[in-house]
Amino acid sequence: MNREKVTQQITKWTEQLKTNTALFSDNFGTLSSDQLNWKPNDATWSIAQVVDHIVLINESYQPIIESAQKGTLSLPFLSKFDFVNKMLGKMIYNAVLPDRKKKIKTFPIWEPSESNIGSNIIERFVKSQNKIEKLIASCSDLLEQDTVICSPANTKITYTLKMAFYIVIAHEERHFYQAEEI
Repeated sequence: MNREKVTQQITKWTEQLKTNTALFSDNFGTLSSDQLNWKPNDATWSIAQVVDHIVLINESYQPIIESAQKGTLSLPFLSKFDFVNKMLGKMIYNAVLPDRKKKIKTFPIWEPSESNIGSNIIERFVKSQNKIEKLIASCSDLLEQDTVICSPANTKITYTLKMAFYIVIAHEERHFYQAEEI
């Protein structure tokens, strides 16, 4: 991808993140701790758990991307094959699209807290969004090089950094609708 396209894409992702941040803040920012932690049943996450899950995922990408920026990211052999990275990235992206109705079990590292989450979870979310926006903005060179990263949950799962950002944004949108249903 050339520099101009990378800059345009970064701007688009940043705008989408700002939109997602506003959706969560506007819809859930005034809820009490009890409201944020309310669950319709034991099999469903509360709004606070949904938001905590998003924060956990987004923050888990930071060390991976920082390692890629430093040139110290270790990837499995299969990451050398573009078709593998494209297939895995597309599979994950399709699984997290907002219009998917099927529930997906998350990796243990991304399980939200089971306990009562403080009402500052929306503030934590906003701060996390600001961090991921800055992280994306710092990745121009990696995006130009079509850099491959590994999933924070499983180093054997690889996809392009570009796809990772698409996944992050689609995942947030999916969970906004989930939280809205609660």
